[in-house]
Amino acid sequence: MIKVLIVDDDFMVAKVHAGFIQRTPGFSVVGVAHTGAQAVLETERLQPDLVLLDIHLPDINGLDLMHRLRDVAPELDVLVISAAREVETVRKALRGGIVHYLIKPFSQSDLQERLEHYRSAYQGLDSAKDVAEQSDVNRVFGLDGAGTQGGRPLPKGCSIETLKLVEATLNAADGDLSAAEVAEQLGTSRVSARRYLEYLHDEGTLEVRLKYGVGRPERRYVLKGQ
Repeated sequence: MIKVLIVDDDFMVAKVHAGFIQRTPGFSVVGVAHTGAQAVLETERLQPDLVLLDIHLPDINGLDLMHRLRDVAPELDVLVISAAREVETVRKALRGGIVHYLIKPFSQSDLQERLEHYRSAYQGLDSAKDVAEQSDVNRVFGLDGAGTQGGRPLPKGCSIETLKLVEATLNAADGDLSAAEVAEQLGTSRVSARRYLEYLHDEGTLEVRLKYGVGRPERRYVLKGQ
């Protein structure tokens, strides 16, 4: 479970973000801080894996705070969530080694997509492998497809990170799954899951099995050869 600390001066915004995170499989909110000073104390006490960091805080600029947080938690990763749109601010954040920069306001799916990328890419480097392959590095920097799978364009609005999660879900299943079952496991909508499943079917990765009952037959998906 990836431990997340939320740092935002707005109590209600922090609560909304916490709800988004709790609905994302594999993540847990361990604390919330509303000032820079509180964030340092909570980071030292909780040792989170990831901080969702706002830039506009009452006592310090979030980008300056980032360095203080890493002083007490050197392995800490930072995902900036801010209304700040200035190019220089974004550049400074990137130079500080953030995993992503998400501009407010954003939807649950926007944040979930970034979290899923973080889990699959950054956390994937903590695996048993001692040496990273180029594909591992590409995944961290979002170059393993950049919206494509094997060079083939994904449907509009789909991401390579979520596609990989759909494939992993099917690979771990004992048998076939419906779009609703995949959506429930990933915390996405059934419509979204269906788009990924149909894409994989069109590409020849999946087989579709029809389950007949009352009304229209249910489409169920399974990896070929499984």
